[in-house]
Amino acid sequence: MKRPFIMLKKAFLGALFLFSIGSTYAQNKVQYPSGYFLNPIGLPIFLAGNFGECRPGHFHSGIDIKTLGEENHEVHAAAEGYIARIKMEKGGFGHALYIMHPNGYTTLYAHLNNFSPALQKYLREKQYEQKRWDLDLSLSPTQFPVAKGDLIAFSGNTGASTAPHLHFEVRNTKTEHPLNPMLFHFEMKDTIPAKPMELAVYTGSVYNNGKALPDFVPLKLAGDAYKPASVKGDVVQLTSDTLVITSENPVGFGVNVDDYMNGSDNTLAPLTMSLMIDGKTQSGIFLDDIGYDVTRYINAFADYKAHRLTGKWYQLLFQLPGNKLDGIYNNLNQNKGRIEMFDNRTHKMEISIIDNSGNKSQIATYIKLLKSPSPPSVSADKVFNIGRAHYFEDAGIKFTLDEKALYEDLAFNYECFKGKHEYSHEYRLHYPFVPLHSYSELQIKAEKAIPEDLKNKVIVQCFDGKSTSGSAVTSSGNGWYKTKFREFGNYWLDVDTKGPKIASKYKQGVRMSKAEKIVFTVTDDKTSVKSFSGFIDDKWVCFEQHGSSFFYEFDSHCTTGKHKLLFKAIDESGNASQVSLNFVR
Repeated sequence: MKRPFIMLKKAFLGALFLFSIGSTYAQNKVQYPSGYFLNPIGLPIFLAGNFGECRPGHFHSGIDIKTLGEENHEVHAAAEGYIARIKMEKGGFGHALYIMHPNGYTTLYAHLNNFSPALQKYLREKQYEQKRWDLDLSLSPTQFPVAKGDLIAFSGNTGASTAPHLHFEVRNTKTEHPLNPMLFHFEMKDTIPAKPMELAVYTGSVYNNGKALPDFVPLKLAGDAYKPASVKGDVVQLTSDTLVITSENPVGFGVNVDDYMNGSDNTLAPLTMSLMIDGKTQSGIFLDDIGYDVTRYINAFADYKAHRLTGKWYQLLFQLPGNKLDGIYNNLNQNKGRIEMFDNRTHKMEISIIDNSGNKSQIATYIKLLKSPSPPSVSADKVFNIGRAHYFEDAGIKFTLDEKALYEDLAFNYECFKGKHEYSHEYRLHYPFVPLHSYSELQIKAEKAIPEDLKNKVIVQCFDGKSTSGSAVTSSGNGWYKTKFREFGNYWLDVDTKGPKIASKYKQGVRMSKAEKIVFTVTDDKTSVKSFSGFIDDKWVCFEQHGSSFFYEFDSHCTTGKHKLLFKAIDESGNASQVSLNFVR
């Protein structure tokens, strides 16, 4: 056990680090305990990802600990408590465990393979009892108590994982919000400050300006600060060491920045950023607590359009009107972080960036704002204002947007393409690089009578600028079909009559004596696999899904000898396919 003096010293140093961040750290923030949680993987911590990273549609909610590119490393309980939840899903966290701790925190361990023997046995019994593999089980405090360091599982690559690693989270048990695990002071070597690569300069709306992007300012390290190297755009000029910006509106800045740690090439997110003009803070960001209920506001925190069009993340140092991430911002000026100093004077601008280990980077330059005439208005078929519900209708299409759908006012653009498809026109609803926050209802009318035997096979197709995907619809009468949508793009009706494709690498009568599992690859042309099941000798067995891979790991429900396997898959339109296999184990 650590001596009280040592524990107090570590807590003091942790508090000192947080204090040193300065005004960007609000005084009412929580002081997180140091040394309470141990490293759950038993390997030196090298990160493939960290808390607050920008990901499509969400902030990264934990840390991704590398496992040497291997699976099945032992995973241990980070502290005493009890296993409160087991969740199995095809995407997301894959195989996941939740441990509730007596100090008010919960830890999550995700992308696992199997669990500890007793826990794995319990899970398998529940899967066969309910005849489904994707379970979400809540457990009582007395079922699986754990001590700090107990074996709980083995690392893997399940769910929405692209390489072996352990996803680890610390959550506030009461609010269920993921917290930044690095604030709990796990030991790792990180002496590398974040590297800002570009500034983005916003002289107007982020999304209400058609296809226009902000001006970009590449940065270079000069001495102890990053400074403008050049300018890509029309409204910003670089004169000596000054950015001269012509704008009608208050100006906002975004930063394309990556952090790194020793021993890992993966990019990470910094902990905090703050923008100062002439030494006075205009905005601050601190990434320590982001709930799942607000994580989709990543599309207002970072420039979604620029990411779609350039592949880069520009994190905004100002708060959009429809951005509800109030908890991560502090010291915002009256313009929510935008700058309004049209006084024909030069001002010193500094952007301070601090990573989770206290390493500091700085962007330093001078800015001069020049007032310009009002910019030309953006053409629109209809204007949608934030904070209000909106309805749009044209011949053959209608949709609603609820009051939470937009982050800024929107000049909506629309186009109808006739004759491209058999059952309906194709409708372009604005641009797919403009994000929507919430689901809304979309209705499309069939332009020709759909045969009775195909009415339950109607789907809606969406082209999002990169790929086409389909989803099921329901009839709303008089030839209209409705669905939910949460992205702009091109939409039309289609029918889906083909079942999923099941690919098998096995020959009839194959011997499985050395195999650990049976695997099929299942894909669907127009929608996705909605349900599946496997039977050996007419008895249900536990198949599970990982992407397009569907597999059964041999267990006690398949004995040695000859067997007949039947595997079925059904898509969203109810089309079914199956494959049978005779094998010997």
